[in-house]
Parts: sequence; C-alpha cells; structure tokens
Amino acid sequence: MGKLFVVPTPVGNLEDMTFRAIRTLKEVDLILSEDTRVTGFLLKHFGIETRMQAHHKFNEHKTVAGIAERIKGGQNIALVSDAGTPAISDPGFLVVRQCVENGVEVECLPGATAFVPALVASGLPNDRFCFEGFLPQKKGRQKRLQELKEETRTMVFYESPFRVSRLLTELCEVFGGERQVSVSREISKIHEETRRGTLEELCNYYNLTLPKGEFVIILAGMKI
Repeated sequence: MGKLFVVPTPVGNLEDMTFRAIRTLKEVDLILSEDTRVTGFLLKHFGIETRMQAHHKFNEHKTVAGIAERIKGGQNIALVSDAGTPAISDPGFLVVRQCVENGVEVECLPGATAFVPALVASGLPNDRFCFEGFLPQKKGRQKRLQELKEETRTMVFYESPFRVSRLLTELCEVFGGERQVSVSREISKIHEETRRGTLEELCNYYNLTLPKGEFVIILAGMKI
C-alpha cells in the first residue's frame, strides 16, 4: 500500500519551501494540485517533473474514492494547494478523511500556514486561539459573529482584499470599536505588512485605503 503525503507550499517567498517537501514531490507517483498552473510554476522552479492531476473544491467530491483506491493499490500521492497547508481553508479535508476511513496512511509535512506568522506578529495572546478562517458569505454569517461576541480567546479570520473592509466594519459593529486587532497582508511576500490598533482605527484606514493581497485578521478576545 502507498501513502498520501500532505505537502505545504510557500504562501509567498519560494525560499520557504522545505528540503523535505521538494524531495517528497520528486519521489511520489502523482501530485494532486488545486490549480495545476500555480503548482506547475512551483515545480518548474525546483526542477520537479512529477505528473499532476487537478484536485479542487469543484471535483474533489467525485475523485476522493478513486484516489484512496489508487493509494491502496501501491501509489504514493502528494496533495498540495496553491499556497500553505492543504485542508486549512483549502481543499484537502475530504481526501484525507477518505484515506483515513479506508486505512490508508496519511503523512502531513510541517510547513507554511499563513495564520501562524500573522498570529505571532500580532502581539495579541497566542497561547490559546480560535481559528475561524473565512466566515460564511451569507447564511449564518451574522449568527456566527454573535456567537463569537463572548469568545475570550484570540480569534483568527481569513479574508480577501475585496471583502476586508466589510469584515472589519462588521467586527467593529459586533465587538465594539475599541477591541484590539492586527491586520496582516501579503504574508512572506515583498509587500508584507501588519497594522495594529483598534477595530475603529483599522476600519477607518481600510475604508480609505485600497486593500491589496490576501488578509489575515487577528482579533483580541473578550477580556474577563
């Protein structure tokens, strides 16, 4: 029987790729890729010639059973997303679950995940935290925010540049303008930036400044 390797890839700087990740991607029989164009650039940079197959949120429900069977048949398969660790706000959970349920060994390599550097650099308590990732866009969004109103742990959110102003406005309305927050964007890239302050301050800033890049919002928990 083969094995499923979950392989993190850089969220920005390609130098964040580990030696072990490169070796694994060279040695496996197949790489499952969220976007073969993005992964193709990465593979070319590191001289990796392993065959790829598209594996994303639009087809993973249909392909996971076949993937598990191929691994049971002896193939070693690697799973990557466009950036960071697969299954963390990215496709991957379904194939991992399918493998676990079928007795297929799963090995997840340590590596890049965008929220970790953002959380550490925020200056907010990180001994305990609550990872929320992307909030629902419509149904359940306000309900979830209200449920988090009394959360005492530091909270972690992901957001796109097109909706970050909306999210900060909603957080300000629900948690109050004086709640401390840290907003990081373009983690591990040339224009990496972290801004810290109150929700009101950062809400005002991003309402006047065109947001660019992928965002990680670190919000202080309720004081007790």
